[in-house]
Amino acid sequence: MATRDVERKLTVVFVTDVAGYSRLMADNPDQTLETLTAYRQVFSDYAGQFHGRIVNRPGDSILAEFGSVVDALTCAVEIQRELAERNLSLSENSRMHFRIGLTMGDVLLKEGELYGDGVNIAARLESLADPGGICISRNVYDQVQSRLPLHFEYLGEKIVKNIPEPVRAYKVLSEPGAAAHRAVREGAIAGKWRMATLSAVVLGLIIVVGFLGWNYYEQRSAEAALAAFKQSVAFPLPDKPSIAVLPFDNLSKDPDEEYLSDGITESIITRLAKIPGLFVIARNSSFTYKGKPVKVQQVGRELGVRYVLEGSVQKAGERLRINAQLIETPTGEHLWAEKYDRDLKDVFAVQDEISVKVANELNVKLVAGERARSDLQATGNLEAYDLFLRAQSLALRYEKGASARATQLLQQAIELDADYARAMGLLGWQYLWAARYGWVKDRAQSIRQAEEWANRALTIRPDINALTLLARLNSNKGNYEQAIALGERAVALEPSNSWAHATLGWTLNLAGRPEEAVPFSRQAIRLYPHPPMAYYFSYGTENFNAGRYDAAIEAFKEGLKSPDKGRVNYAMHLALIASLMALGREKEARHEAEQYRKYSEYSFEKAADSWRRHRYKDPAVPERMIELIRKAGFE
Repeated sequence: MATRDVERKLTVVFVTDVAGYSRLMADNPDQTLETLTAYRQVFSDYAGQFHGRIVNRPGDSILAEFGSVVDALTCAVEIQRELAERNLSLSENSRMHFRIGLTMGDVLLKEGELYGDGVNIAARLESLADPGGICISRNVYDQVQSRLPLHFEYLGEKIVKNIPEPVRAYKVLSEPGAAAHRAVREGAIAGKWRMATLSAVVLGLIIVVGFLGWNYYEQRSAEAALAAFKQSVAFPLPDKPSIAVLPFDNLSKDPDEEYLSDGITESIITRLAKIPGLFVIARNSSFTYKGKPVKVQQVGRELGVRYVLEGSVQKAGERLRINAQLIETPTGEHLWAEKYDRDLKDVFAVQDEISVKVANELNVKLVAGERARSDLQATGNLEAYDLFLRAQSLALRYEKGASARATQLLQQAIELDADYARAMGLLGWQYLWAARYGWVKDRAQSIRQAEEWANRALTIRPDINALTLLARLNSNKGNYEQAIALGERAVALEPSNSWAHATLGWTLNLAGRPEEAVPFSRQAIRLYPHPPMAYYFSYGTENFNAGRYDAAIEAFKEGLKSPDKGRVNYAMHLALIASLMALGREKEARHEAEQYRKYSEYSFEKAADSWRRHRYKDPAVPERMIELIRKAGFE
């Protein structure tokens, strides 16, 4: 606690020293001291102009404080410009380059001197700066990045001496002599310059031209990077901000905590997917990069997105640390980064905050109620949430044992929170999978349980799992209009949810509206660049039923590239044969039929029975595909 002679305050701390000072003194001590004295005066002059105060000058160092981060950084830029120009008159071996570190922090003021972590962090940032350069902390960056025409390079979290927490550092991208070209705020700094001689006026013109030229160069470089990126992406960039959320790294000592980092990633994806102004890649495609040392540029090219959100999660007892950073993939530039040290109970608020900040950073306007909608998936019960995350991790395996365990965990979560709609929706899907894959003896009872849980969830609040599940169940019953309405609600609830689009597309197809189905299945694949084969089968079948046989052939061939030789793969091969026959390419179709017989363990008769079980509004629709396959050599 501060006493009467010790004052605690928040201030901007400015620390600098000379790079290679010992060498300069060894080579020419007299010249070095003369230069140091002159350059110290430059610091004093500019600090006064920008409302700063020189605190002390130990050795070759200078400690100063400012009341404004904008004034402090502008002062630092002007000083580096002035010193770089002065160095031009010195021999190369005599030039004196200062490193500058800036942070905003809590300090103790005693008898005019500054002490505390703020001073220590500024000193460590100074050591990270290049000679003639400037390095700033995250809290300074947050204040100046939108207020000064500067460019920054994120250096990451740095472990520095005597500071227990990593320091998030940013390099100001100004080379010696060029800082003013980037940092002059029109009007604000101009009035502070010294009275100029004619030569100074000429120099000022050069600076202005250089400033305009640099900005033009920077803009053209960014445009060129974006243009080159667009040429290299696997998919065309959407007409709205597009983003992939990579799986957050688990930095906890216990590998069993992996489900937590995965669950937080999934929750952020779900929250972002609710925002209409964003295009969000599906969870499963993002998770193909889990544990792989990939660059964000590669992710952007392969998924066709302009932005990537990545981060890490570390749990220690009841404390949680989440790091997140948003990166523009064409340039690799860090647009935003933040660290959250919170109690575990605040995990929901952190997920919301990250989602809102990402949306704001990408200039996506959040409409009234958007924040509230993003909260709909959460429970206030941490134990229930933990059980849900564990169950979700198991459910995604689509295995009998894993699904049974997920069912138990979800039931426990609902016992803890009777209004946990998201857990109810996922539980409903477990019952449907159990019936579909024959994991239970009484399939009809399992389907009834699936429907009951989905309906129960929707009595509490809208839920994507419940809506898509009921859409599937109603289409199976032949209630097409109700199924379509449910699918449309799902897409409206989460515009970037690939499963919602795929469900609506397949429902429209069954209802005899394949032309309307095609765009939804196409969007499902775009949102899920590494989709399951079933997506391609649905998309191809919809194109086939719409008479777009070339598109159907392309979809089926793309699906057949999967190494999986399961039933969907076999059905897709048969559907390809039907599409070739529909275009009159009988020779190719018969060749494909011969290939099918060589490897298939799934008979044509089984495929035909499976297609008939799909509840088409017009039973003649699957018969047409079946008849074409027969003509290719399966009579």
